[in-house]
This record gives sequence, structure tokens and C-alpha cells, in this order.
Amino acid sequence: MGRIMSAGKRLAACSLVIGMTAGLSLSAYALTTKEKLDQAQQEREQTKDQLDQTQENISGLQSELGTLQGKLNHLNDQLTEVSDRLAVLEGQISDKEQEIDETQAALEEAKENADRQYEAMKSRIQYMYERGDDYALLEGMLGADSVSDMLNYYDFVDAISAYDQQQLEDFRNIRDEIDEKEKELQKERAELSEFKIQVEAEQSKVSGYISATSGDIAQSAGELSNAQAEAEAYEARIKQQDQNIAALKKKLAEEIAMSKLAAQSAKRDISEVAFAEEDRYLLANLIYCEAGGEPYAGQLAVGAVVINRLLSSVYPNTMTGVIYQKSQFSPVGSGRLAIALAEDRATPACYQAADEAMSGVSNVGDCVYFRTPIEGLTGISIGGHIFY
Repeated sequence: MGRIMSAGKRLAACSLVIGMTAGLSLSAYALTTKEKLDQAQQEREQTKDQLDQTQENISGLQSELGTLQGKLNHLNDQLTEVSDRLAVLEGQISDKEQEIDETQAALEEAKENADRQYEAMKSRIQYMYERGDDYALLEGMLGADSVSDMLNYYDFVDAISAYDQQQLEDFRNIRDEIDEKEKELQKERAELSEFKIQVEAEQSKVSGYISATSGDIAQSAGELSNAQAEAEAYEARIKQQDQNIAALKKKLAEEIAMSKLAAQSAKRDISEVAFAEEDRYLLANLIYCEAGGEPYAGQLAVGAVVINRLLSSVYPNTMTGVIYQKSQFSPVGSGRLAIALAEDRATPACYQAADEAMSGVSNVGDCVYFRTPIEGLTGISIGGHIFY
């Protein structure tokens, strides 16, 4: 048992390993249950951190959306106010244009009246004086029935002249007043039009703000929706991880119970075991993978755990069966053992530990499990492992 296996036998052992592992995925030999539990708990914490960060992001987005919605409401109120002002201005401009039209019509009528009055006055003056003022007056006076009528006629002619002059002056004044009013109305209309342009610019500006704010709201709403979906996914993942952790804890409890059962169950004596030729090679390389960097005591302890399982009635009764039992030794699942076997990486100390363990030496009593130390797990501490 102390001799080194020949190259041919190593090749045979490797062939045996490959043959035994053919058709099995590496996941069939994953981490130990406790290592799986540790990893699951770490992943759960990472997911919880991601969820917390996402929920914080959701809170920030909700606050931002509230602010943006308040801004949009204010802008909509502003737009309504500006639109109302614009509607009032448009009404005022329409009224002003109608008033201008009416004033222009009145102005034209006043001009026509003044022109007609002027022409009439000219016609009467021409009629009265075309034959001379004295003749016309004399003709009128001689035709009177009495002195009183004669005097009245004279006064009448004088009154008509004064009336025509007054009427012409009045029409001219009215025309001038209307003309001034038209100018004033045109000025007011220009001012209203200018103010309308300013209000329209303000309306366009507010509409632009509303459009931009609506775009910001849509973007934030999209980000919020995505964040909420992420949060839901994280929550679902945490739920699944919690179930996985619970299952792993249950399995770990079963393993601890299995360890206790193995300690209480019947055991074969080492003298009853017939080791196969490749067992030493297989055990030494497993020891190398599990404890190659540990002190010799740690390497012997790993070998003793394998032998304790082999001797126990609750585990397989061959070296190969124990080492390749599903989900027991992580180097099997990771492929490290296959590489070590192919290259025979086991050191002389690993072979010595295998030899002692296979001869029945144990520095960990009946322990059938080992792992790196964790809080709450008690057992025999050797090097970087705790045996239980």
C-alpha cells in the first residue's frame, strides 16, 4: 500500500474515474450543503441589497413624479389663464375693429353731409347773388305784401346765410372729431395687437414648458415602471431564495443528524475492508484537493472522514462509492479531483495521510463531515476546517 502507483495503473484509475462520472454533470457534485447554504444566504443578502436600492430609486422617482406633476398642474393653470387673456384680447380687438368700421362709416357720412351742405350753400349764395346782392334783396322786398313781410324776408335771407355757415362749421367739426376718434381707435387697435402678440408668445412659451414637463413625466413614469418591475423580480427572487435557504437548512440539519446517526450506528473494523488497488491513489488526490495547503494533521483528518464513512453502515462501503456519492465532496463537482487524478497532484504527505487513514488512524474520532468554520457549528477544529 505504501508504494507509488505505476503510470499504467494511474491511467487505469483515471479511466475508472472518467467511466464513473460519464453521463453525470458537474452540478451533480456541487458544493456541500453548508457551502450551498452560505452561498444562498450571501446571494439572498445581495438580492436584498439590490431590492433596497431599487426601492430607494422607486421612492426618488415617485417624489420626482410628484414634483413634475405639480409643476405640470401649475403650468396648465398658467396656460388656461393666458388662453383666457388671449380670448379676451381677441374679443376686444374684434370689438375695436367693429367700432373703427362704424367710426369710419360715420366719418364718411359726415364728410358727405358737409360736402352736400357746402354745395347747397354755394348754390343758394350763387342764386342769391349771381344777379347782384341789391337786385335780389330789392326783388324780395318789393314782392312783400307789407313792410313787416319785407323786413322778415330780409332777416330770413340773412338767417339762411348764417345757418348755412353754422351748419358747415358744425359738420366740419364733427368730421374732425370723427377723424380724431378714428386715429385714436387705430392706435388702440395697434396696442391691442401688440399685446396680443406678447400674450401669444407667452402662450407658446408655457405650451413648450408643458410639452417638456409632460415628456419628463413620461420618462420618469417609464423609469418608475421599470424599477417597480425590478423590485417585483427581486421580491420574487428573495422568496425563492428564502425557500432554497429553508430547504438547505433542513438538509444541513439532516446531515448533522446523519453524522450523529453514523456515530451511533454499526461500524466495520478496518481489518474487514478490502481496498481496491486504485483506492490509495483516489484518496490521496482527494486529500490534496481538500487539504493540500493544510498542516499534515488536517490532511489526515480529511482522510479519516472518508474512512469513517466507508466503515459506517449508513454510507457506501467502497472508497469510490464514498468519494463519488452525490453532492458530498466539492472537488468532485468542480472537476478539480478529475484534474488532480489525471496529473497525480497528490504530495507525499497526502499519500502518507491516505496510508494512515486506510490503516485505521483517525484524529477526528467518528466525524463524517468537515468544512470551513462558521458561526454556530461546533466540532473538532484542525487547520482551516472544522470536523463534525
